[in-house]
Amino acid sequence: MTLETALRLTEIITGFAFAQQSIEHLTSFRSERLLFFPRLILSLLLIIGFQAKWITALLVLSGLAILKYFQGPYNGGADRMSLLIIFCLSLALFAPTPYWQEVALGYLALQLLLSYFISGWVKIVNPDWRSGRALSDVFLFSAYPVSDSLRLWANSPRLLLFMSWAVMIFELLFPLSLLSETGLYIALFIAASFHFSNACFFGLNRFFWIWIAAYPALLWFQSRIFPLLLNNIL
Repeated sequence: MTLETALRLTEIITGFAFAQQSIEHLTSFRSERLLFFPRLILSLLLIIGFQAKWITALLVLSGLAILKYFQGPYNGGADRMSLLIIFCLSLALFAPTPYWQEVALGYLALQLLLSYFISGWVKIVNPDWRSGRALSDVFLFSAYPVSDSLRLWANSPRLLLFMSWAVMIFELLFPLSLLSETGLYIALFIAASFHFSNACFFGLNRFFWIWIAAYPALLWFQSRIFPLLLNNIL
C-alpha cells in the first residue's frame, strides 16, 4: 500500500467514525450540539477530501475542546484513539517532506500495534483473565445493554476460559502478523471481527470504526518499513 493511499483511506474511515460519534450527540444538550454539529460537518468534508489538511487541524482543535468539555476522554480508549489518529493524520498532511509523513504515519502504526499487544499483556498477568473469571464477570455484571440469553454465557466456564485465552494469545502474538502481508490481513480481519462482536454484544460501536481507521497505517507500515528493518536485522 502506498503512502498516499494509506493517508486517503485513513481520512475517509476517520471521517466516517467521527461522523458517527458526532451524530450520537445531536439530540443531547445544546452545549454538546454546539460542539458536535461542527465536528459532523468537518467529518463529512474530510470524507470527500475537501481541504483535508486544514480540516484535520480543525478536528484536532475540536477534539481538544471536547476533551476539555467532558474533563477527559469520557469514552475511554475510543476517544484516545480518535485523538491520536486525527493528530497523526494532521501531522502527516502538514509534513514538509514525505520522510516526515512516514514518521507521522509510522508512529500511528506502532501505536496501533502496541494497543493490541499491551492489551494482551495486561490481561495475561491478571489471574482473573487467566482463569476466565474476568470474562465471566463481563457477561454477568456488564452495565451495557446485554440480552438475558447472552448473560447466560457466564454459566459456561469452559467456553469463557477458552475465549479468554484465545483473546490473550491473539493480542500478544499480533505483532508477529507483520512478518507476512497475508498474515497481517488475516490478523486485522480477526481483530475487526472482535471489535464488531463487542459492538453487537455490548454496544461498543465506537471502538469498531475508530480502530479500523488506523488499519491503513499498519498495512502501509508493513509494506514499507518492516521489510527494511527485517533486512537490516538479517
